[in-house]
Amino acid sequence: MPAKPATVTEYLGTLPEDRREDLEKIRAVILKNLPRGYEEGFQYGMIGYYVPHSVYPPGYHCDPRQPLPFASLSARKGYISLGLMSTYMDPKLDAWFRQAWAKSGKKLDMGKACVRIKKVDDAPLDVIGEAVRRVPAEAYIEKYEANLGGSRKSSAKEPGAKKITAKSAVKKRAATKAAKKNSAKLAKKRGA
Repeated sequence: MPAKPATVTEYLGTLPEDRREDLEKIRAVILKNLPRGYEEGFQYGMIGYYVPHSVYPPGYHCDPRQPLPFASLSARKGYISLGLMSTYMDPKLDAWFRQAWAKSGKKLDMGKACVRIKKVDDAPLDVIGEAVRRVPAEAYIEKYEANLGGSRKSSAKEPGAKKITAKSAVKKRAATKAAKKNSAKLAKKRGA
């Protein structure tokens, strides 16, 4: 039995050529439109687009070891699955997405967050790109936290810990980068 893929490259290598080509076209649109603050990786057996722990330390509430999922892309037996968690969490974005898809003249086969695409020609790639581009990481984190309804008090277990918000997570990341930069400068100065 072959090993299960652990990276995007390994996953793509397991796909039949025609399915891989269609998936790569959709992937290229996602990557071209993916706002800062997100990363691509392999998550839950699919290509995943997520907010990494470096930006949002609490991670995904269902499994905090996982970064916060934003979108996913995978090949299924008879279709390509495109998961858009942002449309699931935001009724206005969901309505826009469905209307924009309909205006394209293409038929939409979608559940709550999963779009099923038989062939890449069945999908308006510009609508997919716009759906991804419309959701900056900070706005996605805020919407995510609002949808949790306060069930996540903090990432720390101790009482009185501060709640991590989108803004505080972004500020913390900037402060960490600045501290690393200053440490590197200090180390360079000492070595000189």
